[in-house]
Amino acid sequence: MMKKNFVKGMAAVLAAAALTAVFSGCGGNKKDNGAAGKTADASSVKIGFITAYTGPGAAYGVAMKEGVDLAVEEINNNPKTKVKIDLKTYDTKLVKAEAINAMKKAIEQDKVLAVEGPMTSGEMFAAGPIAQQSKVVAFGTGTTAPKITDIGDYIFRNAIPGKLAIPVTLEKAQAKLGFKKVAVMYSNNNDQMVGENEIYQEVFKKMGVEVVDTETFADKDTDFSAQLTKIQASNPDVIAIAGLYQEGSLIVKKAREMGMTQPIIGNNGFNSPAYITQAGAAADGTLVATPWNADRQTEKAQAFRKAFVAKYNHEPDQFAAQAYDAMYLIHQAVEQSGTTTDRKKFRDTLAQIKGFEGATGKFEFDANRDPKMDLDVLQVKEGKWVPFA
Repeated sequence: MMKKNFVKGMAAVLAAAALTAVFSGCGGNKKDNGAAGKTADASSVKIGFITAYTGPGAAYGVAMKEGVDLAVEEINNNPKTKVKIDLKTYDTKLVKAEAINAMKKAIEQDKVLAVEGPMTSGEMFAAGPIAQQSKVVAFGTGTTAPKITDIGDYIFRNAIPGKLAIPVTLEKAQAKLGFKKVAVMYSNNNDQMVGENEIYQEVFKKMGVEVVDTETFADKDTDFSAQLTKIQASNPDVIAIAGLYQEGSLIVKKAREMGMTQPIIGNNGFNSPAYITQAGAAADGTLVATPWNADRQTEKAQAFRKAFVAKYNHEPDQFAAQAYDAMYLIHQAVEQSGTTTDRKKFRDTLAQIKGFEGATGKFEFDANRDPKMDLDVLQVKEGKWVPFA
C-alpha cells in the first residue's frame, strides 16, 4: 500500500513538475529568447566589406583589407566596445558584375546593416544604386570620381574626391614650380579618370595654365610611346596623369626613357607603394595630394602606423589608412545610433558624426556626404613619399 501511494505521489510530483516546466517554458523561453535576441543584437552587428584584393587592382584592395581587418580586430578586442563587428568580406576582382553580385549578397542574403565599399568609382556606379534602392549605406574609401554621392543619400565616402584633391595638388605645385604649360594624360575607359581629366582641364583653365596637349589611354594598356611622343613635341613644363598605378608607373618609366624630365602630377590612383615599386627611380618627382602622411605626428596616426607595421611588417598606405578610419566611423555610428538593424537610424547617425579623428586626421561629412578634411601634398624622393615643401 505504501509502495502504491508512493508511486502515485511521485507520479503527481512529476506531473506537476512537467506542467510547471511547460508553462514556465512557454513564458520563460519567450522571455529568454527576447533576452537572447537582445543580447545578440546588442553585442554584434553585420557589416559588409566589398573590395578587390585579387585581380588588377589588388594593391589597392589588399591595402584596404589590411586596414579594415586591423580596425575590426582592435574594435572587437577593446573592452570598451559595446557592439562587436561581424565582418562579411567579398572580393570583386575589380569586375563590376562581381561588385553588383557582392552588394546583392551582402544586403539580401547576409542582411548586413551597412557596407564599406565597393572599392572603385566604376564599381560604385554599378553597385551603389542597389544599396540606394535597398536603403543600405555604401561607404566608399577609393571612390574619388565626381557625382559618386549623387547616386543617393545612402552613399557616403571618405575617399577624397578629385574635385578636392586635384586643386590642392595643382595649386601647391604651381606656387612652387611656376609652370605655365601642361600636358594631360588620362584613361578614357575608366569612369573615375574621365571625371578627373575634366577636373584637371577646369582647374588649369582657372589658373591660366595652358594645356598644350591631352592624350588618352585605356586601363591595361602597356605601350604609351605614341602619346608620349606627341607630349614631348608639345614641350610642357609638367605632365598631369589621371590613371591607376599600373599604367601610371609604365607611363613615367617610358617618359624618363625618352629623356623627359618634367615633374609628374598624379591623382589618387598613384597613392600606392606599388606605384613606386613598379616605376622605380622614374617615380621621383611625382606629386599627389593625400589625407595620409606617415610623418604626421598625431597620436592617432602614429598609433595606427605602429599597430599596422606590427601586424603586417610593412608601412601602411593611404588606402589602408582610409579603410581603417572608415570602419571606425561605421562602428562609431553603430554605437551612437543604438541599433544593429535599423538602417535608416544608422544612416542618419553616420551623416551627423562630428569631431571624429582617425589616422588620416580630423574628419566629418559635408552636406553631400563627401569628406571635409585637410590634405597634404607629397612628392616621391629617392623612392619614398615625403612632404612637398
